Amino acid sequence: MSSDIKTSWFDPARNMSADTVASQNITAFRELDVENLTQCTVKQTKPTFSASLRKHYTYAKRWAFSTYVASKKTTALSETDCPCTWHCCGQVFEDSGSVHKHISSTHNAEVLKHTEAILKLILSGVEDESPALESSREQEPGDVSRWIPDTAHVDEEHLVKSPGEVLLFYCYTQLPDPQLICTWQKALCQKLHLTGKVRVAVEGINGTVGGTKVATSLYIQAMLSHPIFRTMVPEDFKRSEGGADSFTDLKVGLYKEIVPMGVDPDTVSFRQAGVHLEPEEFHKEVEILLSKGDSCNDTILLDCRNFYESKIGQFSKCLAPDIRKFSYFPDYVDKNLELFRDKKVLMYCTGGIRCERGSAYLRSKDVCKEVYQLKGGIHKYLEHYPDGFYRGKLFVFDERYAISFNGDIISDCRYCGAPWDQYQLCSTRLCCQLVLSCPSCRQHGRTACCPTCQRKEGAPGDGPPAPLKEECECTNTRPRIPQDAL
Repeated sequence: MSSDIKTSWFDPARNMSADTVASQNITAFRELDVENLTQCTVKQTKPTFSASLRKHYTYAKRWAFSTYVASKKTTALSETDCPCTWHCCGQVFEDSGSVHKHISSTHNAEVLKHTEAILKLILSGVEDESPALESSREQEPGDVSRWIPDTAHVDEEHLVKSPGEVLLFYCYTQLPDPQLICTWQKALCQKLHLTGKVRVAVEGINGTVGGTKVATSLYIQAMLSHPIFRTMVPEDFKRSEGGADSFTDLKVGLYKEIVPMGVDPDTVSFRQAGVHLEPEEFHKEVEILLSKGDSCNDTILLDCRNFYESKIGQFSKCLAPDIRKFSYFPDYVDKNLELFRDKKVLMYCTGGIRCERGSAYLRSKDVCKEVYQLKGGIHKYLEHYPDGFYRGKLFVFDERYAISFNGDIISDCRYCGAPWDQYQLCSTRLCCQLVLSCPSCRQHGRTACCPTCQRKEGAPGDGPPAPLKEECECTNTRPRIPQDAL
């Protein structure tokens, strides 16, 4: 790389204070397993680092990469030319995806070199391990504020206390500066008093936010007015009853994937997804499938959600894998390839986003005859067919746990077997599992997810509380990746 390009996109000598990072720290950071940083893991042979330091490194690498890409960008000289292109290694790239792949494969060493320089700059101003990433990269005020709506005409009380709702949305689109989008989203949500979760990555954005309807309407307007998300339409935002109290707080963060499947987006991209079916089209396909009864052996209606989601609501005659996380889905497909061979697959999930990558992964195996997915997910289907072929509740990842479009209850209490579909957290302080326990059983103290947790609940505590565990010991009794048969 020539010296003039180095100074044009990042010049450590000009921008950095004194080097306050020991050389052994930089060496250790270089050896981190960067591809798995979102799972907060490092290679087992490497030393362990705190989560905040890993965040610093991840941020530095993304900054280095995005600014390197920006240094290769040229604007159009005339109206007949492409709006922008990227020039690198004597080649011309007309879309951001192709130049990203080129730089990843050809200039990774240069990006890592400048990642270290940026990391030094960040750490030189960090006195402890509290992340301060936003302040480490100052943006011009207009970069964010121009996309924050003016609320001077809105009564502040209406932004906080009027009737509320929850929005569910996603958009796959190449983000040239995901950190800036992250900063904008955080400022936007705080301005509108929204709570929830927003995941931002190079591949796009995925969010579920709650607040007053006045606030959510302003949020949708802000999203649609941003040039990066110009492909979105109002119908891309799924609405349900709720509000800011549906979430404990606001979480906006940068990730490798906007939905955690655990497969590099550059390896299996959303662009390889299956054919999208509108709710009406999907409804007809399911109707045909059900009309054939047991004689239908060429079509699979696949639920790609987790077992605790499909347990309280699902489509009739579906295949619902007994997996605990979506990151297990690729392994499930690999283990059950023969199940899908020469089949037509109809996939669905909550809002459609998991099907984007899930269907792409299934198609990459080249065993299915056809792969289709429900556009907008179950949420959009139920808006059109509340009494259609999906029965039971729709699980959501917030304090509500589930929302209802019909009166059916398809699950039961784990203790007495009575119809019941309202989840609550296991009562044991060490467990984060969800449990279906009806009011009668709860009155008798049956509030844990399994006998092991129930015994712990009644045992006296010794010393300070242990940290919460995502998985309970009872999960070891089920296979991580089941093998299914139709």
